[in-house]
Amino acid sequence: MTVTAPASPPPVQDVSGRRVVVTVVVIQLSSCLGFFSVMAHLVAHLRHDLGLLAGTVGLVLGVRTGLQFALLLPIGVLTDRLGARRTGVIACLLRALGFALLGTAGEVSTLLCAAVVIAVGGALYNPAAQTLLAGAGPAHRAGGFAAYVTAQHVATVAGPPVGLLLLAAGPGFALLAGAAAAMWTISCGLFLLLPKGRREPAPAPFSGVAAGVRAVLGDRSFLLFALLTAPTTLLANHIMTAVPLLGFAPGAATLCFCVLAAVAAAAQPFVAAGRRGERPWVLRAGLCCAAAAFFVLATLDGTQPGPLMIAAVLNGVANGLIQPSIFQRVTRHAPAERFGSYYGVLAFCAGMFSFAGELVIGQLFDLGPAGATAALTGVGASALVAAIALRDRQHGSDLDGDHGRERGSELDGNQGRGRGLDLDGDQGGRERLGRQAAL
Repeated sequence: MTVTAPASPPPVQDVSGRRVVVTVVVIQLSSCLGFFSVMAHLVAHLRHDLGLLAGTVGLVLGVRTGLQFALLLPIGVLTDRLGARRTGVIACLLRALGFALLGTAGEVSTLLCAAVVIAVGGALYNPAAQTLLAGAGPAHRAGGFAAYVTAQHVATVAGPPVGLLLLAAGPGFALLAGAAAAMWTISCGLFLLLPKGRREPAPAPFSGVAAGVRAVLGDRSFLLFALLTAPTTLLANHIMTAVPLLGFAPGAATLCFCVLAAVAAAAQPFVAAGRRGERPWVLRAGLCCAAAAFFVLATLDGTQPGPLMIAAVLNGVANGLIQPSIFQRVTRHAPAERFGSYYGVLAFCAGMFSFAGELVIGQLFDLGPAGATAALTGVGASALVAAIALRDRQHGSDLDGDHGRERGSELDGNQGRGRGLDLDGDQGGRERLGRQAAL
């Protein structure tokens, strides 16, 4: 009798990174559509429907922005302690609650409460989503983040018209805010569909969060990179403020923002192909395009739509290159269990720079055309300085390394060389073995 060997069981495979990426991208589209549909019309609601003074409107908006940026430092670490899936669920629930409050608020105290809840939810959401993408694996990471950024820009274009349609439906802003809350609730459900990690981390006390922050701040090469790239959030966001302040009509401003978002989305396949976003020149090219965009804006007075579109294209290219490049380089540098911590420190630096920059720029715009020109030239100069500094900083960081997670075999047994890679990642001929740069 012939005995046949039992068929070997199929190999146990990890949950597909493709599934994680698709789910996170759908979450991004849903949540951003809700967010931008409201934010595009929030100022008009506060100013005209509720009759608030401009200073009060600025206070509500400033609380949301400033608090969200400030919280990114500890919450990035908290994401590592709680787990990205769990953090994402909490984030979406908070944002759904915040938009529900916003739609029913008639007093400043309630508006400020809504702003705080939305800020906390936003600070939780971004580290959670990007941590999930970072853990999707090298085969899916670059394309996944490209789709993630594209979804954001699609929502940037589609959100304002959707908001207008909801406002015209009858109940007004309450319906719009309620719809946004519903979109964030859907996103919460999608986070729950994501598989639990094999080792879902347990909640940790505050001391664990503080230890995570200290660990990242002790990584001097990364901290230098975070400081050098601090202008990137201001470069991405300030054009939205600058164009209306320059006096461009709403139609021209809307077209500018749509062109910007479309160009940024169109750049994603290029950046994702061959994991091109990991190459240092991509980040420097993006910073140079951002500088050029603001130098063009500095010459405008609200009457030149042609040059405005040139600035929009340049800024769109900049956004399309900078965002994925920073994500890819941080993903390769940060240990898998501390990605949220690294992201939190990086985003905190960029957010605080943007917050302070917006305050200074606003004061300069109040001084008249000369002040506006100086403000926009200064924003462009910050991008140019960052690009030059990243190029000149030749050794002292392994931000294009990976702590041995993906390219350990390439180090050929030379321990310590990873820390000697430069901020530009150009290993051949630029490594200085056995040396640390003065940081």
